Amino acid sequence: MLKQRVMTGLLLAISFLAALFALPTMGFIALMSAVLAYAAWEWSRLAGLNGFLGRGSYTFAVVAIGAIMAAYIGFAENSLFAEESRFLLLLACTWWALAILWVQGYPSSALLWGRRSLCLLMGLFVLLPMWLAFAGLLSLAEGPRLVVAVVLLVALADIGAYFVGRAIGRTKLASQVSPGKTWEGLLGGQLAIVVAVATGGWFLGFEPSRIGLWLVLAMVTGLASVLGDLVESMVKRHRGVKDSGTILPGHGGVLDRIDGLTAALPVFSLGLSLLYNRL
Repeated sequence: MLKQRVMTGLLLAISFLAALFALPTMGFIALMSAVLAYAAWEWSRLAGLNGFLGRGSYTFAVVAIGAIMAAYIGFAENSLFAEESRFLLLLACTWWALAILWVQGYPSSALLWGRRSLCLLMGLFVLLPMWLAFAGLLSLAEGPRLVVAVVLLVALADIGAYFVGRAIGRTKLASQVSPGKTWEGLLGGQLAIVVAVATGGWFLGFEPSRIGLWLVLAMVTGLASVLGDLVESMVKRHRGVKDSGTILPGHGGVLDRIDGLTAALPVFSLGLSLLYNRL
């Protein structure tokens, strides 16, 4: 099982990097639209839709709304800094802040979001801001490198939490949602991010104040990735399933691989948009 998981992970990483740096911007955005569509397909099942027509209609609606958002914002250079983008990202981050209360309050909070219609609506707030953030980052000259940076931050938060949690984890972070996560693991993930960003900033010759800003943005992004993971875990637990799907051997579904990015990308993108001139 571990070997299968590692091989699938390596294949996904290589394919992602190849697409990110080899495809033109619109080509990669189109690929991310396909990922969005499949993630919406999986979310429809978690929300309680079982028929092909219902799940297909929801998937189409998510992609259509994404296209409307794209038309509203446009794909001009540096569109991440446009007021329209910032407004939508701010709404998304506000929703993720409220989602903390739902995770803390589970299972009682399921009374607010557990109904099928509301869970389907929740899926829009989970998936569409991630796609918007991808497009916004890729409107920047250094977009591909920034996308890789966010993916690495999410990976560092996950890896640090895994090893520290296994070694010394005792205090449960959200026992009703994800019993394996601990506060010690959360701090381990943050420590991994701090070490990586501080070392990278020093190596690149950044001024201490600039390194400090990058550290703040990176740490908040890492915390957001944990929240994204917990929200998907909460919905899966409410639904009574272990994985969102079976398309990725050893990993489950697409949502199981991008859950951290659903929150991390919009948080990072909004922070970058607001702090860009100081970074």
